[in-house]
Amino acid sequence: MANSNGAAAVDWDDARIFLAVARHGSLRSAGRALGLSQPTIGRRLAAFEAGFGGPALFDRLPEGLRLNAAGAALLPVAEQLESAALSLERRRAAVSPGLSGTVRVSVGEWAARFLAGHLGHGSAAPLPSGITLELVESRETANLARREADLAVRHHPPESGDLYVTKLGAFAAAVYRRAGADTNAWVIYTDEQGHYPTAQWAQQRLRERGGSVALRASTMPMQLAAIRAGAGQGILPCFVADADPLLERVTPPVREITAEYWVIVHRDLRRAACVRAVIDWVQAVFDSERDALAGRLPPLSKKPIGRKVWSPSGAEHRGRRGKMVDSGRTG
Repeated sequence: MANSNGAAAVDWDDARIFLAVARHGSLRSAGRALGLSQPTIGRRLAAFEAGFGGPALFDRLPEGLRLNAAGAALLPVAEQLESAALSLERRRAAVSPGLSGTVRVSVGEWAARFLAGHLGHGSAAPLPSGITLELVESRETANLARREADLAVRHHPPESGDLYVTKLGAFAAAVYRRAGADTNAWVIYTDEQGHYPTAQWAQQRLRERGGSVALRASTMPMQLAAIRAGAGQGILPCFVADADPLLERVTPPVREITAEYWVIVHRDLRRAACVRAVIDWVQAVFDSERDALAGRLPPLSKKPIGRKVWSPSGAEHRGRRGKMVDSGRTG
């Protein structure tokens, strides 16, 4: 396509590739972010550079591609183009009345597990059949303005941005161990995750009460596997551990590490029919499982191991065998 002066018009898709390479520093990483092959990224970037007279916009270095002065001068203009194009895309999506298509949700590891477990036909709140849910697990919240995701489910609300935010509920967590295990060893996060509230609480517990560390693991699914195997005790979400007959509670839900969850969506998209349907579904799932998420146990534990469990009030219950968990030892 040419403009009124006969020059080729800037292709937004090529500008998008320029921005991806600038942000990710390599053709491969940019391709991964955009879902395109490395040769395609290289070819389209070359076409974009040729449109500006042919000089390279990046320095090709052993560690990757870095914007040179010519490329850096184009960056803010390309970002303005991106902002305008994405605003148009969001507004077009917002007026689409159809309940069909893919809705991409950025989510953490446990919220992803929770939501994925409620997609079946037995769910209290089924999604419309025409919608495909795409759950993308990440510790970092996706950039909703750039349409990295249509919405996010996170345990901290954003501090800025043109975003619509609503609270969903909270995930309670407690200390668990394999049923019948007598251990003061711990399964905790690695030092790299030491800033997590759960990691800080466990470290404080170790300092106060002593005990050893059996395993440091960077993800909670790895910690769950180790705790189920009897390696030690550790912090787990109540909705996961209370339903596992291999596990028993050592403490009540720990208030300091309860994680509140929020649904976050760009204001331009929140009225889109598909996005609205997914938001309503997420809210309904949280509402239907509120007791399990909060760690509220039934009057008698459903666990077949017959051991003492904790209720929210701190009351103790005995199972069929009448055996009790030694609640005084948590490391």
